[in-house]
Amino acid sequence: MAVTIENLVTSGTFSLDGGTWDVDNNVWIVGNDEECVIIDSPHDAAAIINQVRGRKVLAILLTHAHNDHIGAAREVADAVGAPIYLNPADLVLWDQVYPDAGPDRHHSDGDVFQVGGAALRTIHAPGHSPGSTCFYLETEGTVFTGDTLFSGGPGATGRSYSDYPTILASIRERLLTLPANTVVRTGHGDNTTIGAEQETLAKISR
Repeated sequence: MAVTIENLVTSGTFSLDGGTWDVDNNVWIVGNDEECVIIDSPHDAAAIINQVRGRKVLAILLTHAHNDHIGAAREVADAVGAPIYLNPADLVLWDQVYPDAGPDRHHSDGDVFQVGGAALRTIHAPGHSPGSTCFYLETEGTVFTGDTLFSGGPGATGRSYSDYPTILASIRERLLTLPANTVVRTGHGDNTTIGAEQETLAKISR
């Protein structure tokens, strides 16, 4: 049974450094008819739980801990009985949302999560946040990049705990080395490819 990739868009707000913005977030569900993992859990727990359709959820994998990516994580985790995984470098952001309850487990660079006969490999790609992490599904030729890489270039680095030179290095050294036809599935907005973003990044001076 082949692994499938489902996309759910949820809407809400992102808040940091005293500002709040309206945002639409991508939720990615990877698996088969029996089991799945959820990548990010923003805004609308009921919608995410409904998208699972009763399957066994092996893990909730968080790309980073900005509130618009984790706001529904605890409610979803409690409902489906799955552990939440986060890179510990993002605990400073997690604690702003959940000061009294940490993530269940940590993931780090190179970890592999098995689901539906496929393997998701973590790629630590700091810059948008200290613990920002991408998930590479090599068998399907796709990478889930959270807010590290979008269609059109790097994610934002103008707020606390982010750094522009760091995100550029992460993209160039960790993501643009993937095959050019790799589909990039982002935290917000449309898909792109590694090849298209190689061209985008080539225009940005080092």
